[in-house]
Amino acid sequence: MPSASLVCEGFAGQAATTSVGLGMPNLPLSVVTGHVDGQTTEELRQNVLERTLDQVVENLTEQPPAAVPVNEPSPQDVVFEGSFDEVNRLFYENGWSDGLPLVPPTKEKVEEFLGWTDRDPDEELGILLPDNRRATPWNVAVNGVMAGCRPQYMPILIALAEAMADPEYGVEHSGNTPGAETLIFLNGPVIGELGFNFEQGALRDGFHANTTIGRFWRLYLRNVAGFLLHQNDKGTYGNTWRVVLAENEPALSRIGWEPLSVDFGFEPGENVVTIARYTGSDVLASAFGSRAEDVLPYLADGVAKQNGWQLCFTLGLARGTLRPLLVLSPVLAATIARSGFSKRDVKQYLYDHARVTAEKFEKYIGEFTHLVPGRRSLVDMVNLGRAPAAFAESEEPERLVPIVADPEDFMIAVTGDPLRTNAMTFAHNGMLGYPVVRRIVLPGRWAAG
Repeated sequence: MPSASLVCEGFAGQAATTSVGLGMPNLPLSVVTGHVDGQTTEELRQNVLERTLDQVVENLTEQPPAAVPVNEPSPQDVVFEGSFDEVNRLFYENGWSDGLPLVPPTKEKVEEFLGWTDRDPDEELGILLPDNRRATPWNVAVNGVMAGCRPQYMPILIALAEAMADPEYGVEHSGNTPGAETLIFLNGPVIGELGFNFEQGALRDGFHANTTIGRFWRLYLRNVAGFLLHQNDKGTYGNTWRVVLAENEPALSRIGWEPLSVDFGFEPGENVVTIARYTGSDVLASAFGSRAEDVLPYLADGVAKQNGWQLCFTLGLARGTLRPLLVLSPVLAATIARSGFSKRDVKQYLYDHARVTAEKFEKYIGEFTHLVPGRRSLVDMVNLGRAPAAFAESEEPERLVPIVADPEDFMIAVTGDPLRTNAMTFAHNGMLGYPVVRRIVLPGRWAAG
């Protein structure tokens, strides 16, 4: 069928590579010059009439060139034999590398990884967009080797691949322009068994398990899902991969709080990975006070400040998909718990106090940005049934409104230096990286080691 797909100039390369994954490698494109939001109506009209229109007519009236088939090697083919440096050069030249030295994925190393799962090497774990490739234990192992993981990490890597393929997460948005990056959370006994860091220096590289599994995530996005810079990955600035956040479960147990995984329906003591994509973060340093009532106002203020345009995921582009994250050091969590606050109480406090004015909320989603067409007020959105009643308790522009739709939308994790009163808050990427959770299934040989 004749077609003409309209695409802004900045996304022409992404459209061309995405069309290959969709099975239409010769999809005709008609380019709109520049960025539509940076042009006046007249400039946009002139560009469309003088440039885009001719391409549309051509695409609808001429036969597109024949598609050139892409012949990829089979999963178990040996593609090259050579030295460490030669292998790394080949991988870099083919776009299979993140730019750092890789461990060459020999068959022997891959098979060693496969020995730590009971899954068939060719079992389909899911389909990953935009390249529409199958996630399998085999290609999980290949990228795990390349990232420098230990074979024993394989059950975690498989759970991550399954989570990546979950439609709720939306892996196809991994290359969106704000450059959001995924954070991997870990709960369960594997934290101690595999030597994850959950104390001082959490979220910094340096511990093998945290670091290499974080690197695996980015390599798997690149090599299986198909996100490469200047192609499907359109992050304007981008973030690099993040190391794994392992919760401090002994500290949680001492203060009577449950792990993050329990918030998502799992039992305490289960091995679980959680993924969510965040656009940015900030440290809330030196929270002062010996009671929850002393430290929570500062934390709520920091959480509210970290979220701006992301509010469109509360109301606008989506409703109720914003999941801001607050990471507490163990001493801060203990201070709050000692005052009688449960995690649910903290979420309610954040809902009640991490607020912005209605006027600012409306500017973030409809004036500073163009993320709610029509620039409707919050009162209008409530009256139309597109927002909870809490957003229209009055029509006063200076009234304070929540930044999420429900208290349970806040995520809280505990990790980091046990004796520092610091916290960290992350702005979430809404339905473009919604939290997804998977149980880690250990192989039968696990107990034997």
